[in-house]
Amino acid sequence: MPVTVTERSLDFAFPELHADARLRINVMRTLRVPDDDTTYGLPPGMGTFELRTAADTWSRAHGWTPTDVVLPMWQAEAAWFSFHCPSDYPFLVRISVGGVNAVTGEDFAEEIDFFGEDYFEVPEQPWLDGFRVDATTVRQFVAMPLGRGYTAAEQLTGDDDGSIRIEVTPLRADVWEERVAARHDIATPGMPAGAVFDGLLCEGVPDPDGATGMGLGAGGTITQSIATPVEPRGNWDTTATSRSTLRIVNSADWEALTGTRPHHEPPTIAEYVEHGYPWFEWYDDSLARQGDSKFSSIKTVKEIGAEKGESPLPDNTSFTPPQPHVVGS
Repeated sequence: MPVTVTERSLDFAFPELHADARLRINVMRTLRVPDDDTTYGLPPGMGTFELRTAADTWSRAHGWTPTDVVLPMWQAEAAWFSFHCPSDYPFLVRISVGGVNAVTGEDFAEEIDFFGEDYFEVPEQPWLDGFRVDATTVRQFVAMPLGRGYTAAEQLTGDDDGSIRIEVTPLRADVWEERVAARHDIATPGMPAGAVFDGLLCEGVPDPDGATGMGLGAGGTITQSIATPVEPRGNWDTTATSRSTLRIVNSADWEALTGTRPHHEPPTIAEYVEHGYPWFEWYDDSLARQGDSKFSSIKTVKEIGAEKGESPLPDNTSFTPPQPHVVGS
């Protein structure tokens, strides 16, 4: 069944499989943590990014299909992905960023790699803030223009296809039914709700290069583990896999595409610290996936900029992060 695109979310539903088989994915706005030597906690969400289908915004001249989903991001803006299953129905999720797997750093395979575990399971993994580096950290997702070597995919493969592909595979309905009777109603951790900065009205400054095509580069370091898969391979209904493709456009171009103004730029680090919003931590030694990924060897946006003699992160002030609130156990 096609993915439903609302103004603020991607809704994956499998009613032909089971009424409980529903997954909502939001792309969350957030603070871009400093790209420095500090490892930060999980910054809270500042609201969801707006989403539109490509059919509503742009022509086929850009190589997109009408069902592709378009979201606006300012250059150097950060984002994280939130996953919510109303009934705790399990899903296998794979994410490709620019053609590479966001968990492993390998080229994104057409088929699920159960041996290499190029996926994670929801609701065990409630959110993803960046490219997995090792057992305890990720590099934050940061929007950067394509074709200039800043994105993670360009570093690893020399190219970036400008897409974020999300694949969702549901648990088999019969496996779910067997669990329902014995299932304990354990609360799934919610997203770090944190603050919504709608009151901090920042004037939008267009990208001076006017770049429309955007990908994701590696930003600052965040404490986050990616849970090791626990479901047996045979429990997944691979015949029911559903897919969605996201395309990032520079927020400076959003009004020309949609006729509506883009969201305001994220607050500066100084503004964020001044408001004292909470930070979070989600970590479980028993589930954390061990070992390094290919992303452990890539350079950050700041490091690439230094090599180019550029300053791609205009607001990169270091600060002492607050003690995070630990969620989950």
